[in-house]
Amino acid sequence: MPIYEYKCKTCGNNFEALVLGRDVPACSSCHSNDLEKLMSACGFVSKSSGAGGSVQTTSSAGSSCGGCAATSCGTCGSR
Repeated sequence: MPIYEYKCKTCGNNFEALVLGRDVPACSSCHSNDLEKLMSACGFVSKSSGAGGSVQTTSSAGSSCGGCAATSCGTCGSR
């Protein structure tokens, strides 16, 4: 289920909301529907144990993951 980050244009509150279908969330502070959807930084932790030992990779958007300078994990290409 998708969780999105929003910023309320009325009061400036940043919050997350679970959005199902075409539902439009309301600000958790002032209940306004005048919202801006924010770009979320995705992150992951991958743990594996291979012949060479244990490897742990941590990544989030905005930082280099495996030499990638993309701002979105979906455009990186290394998975």
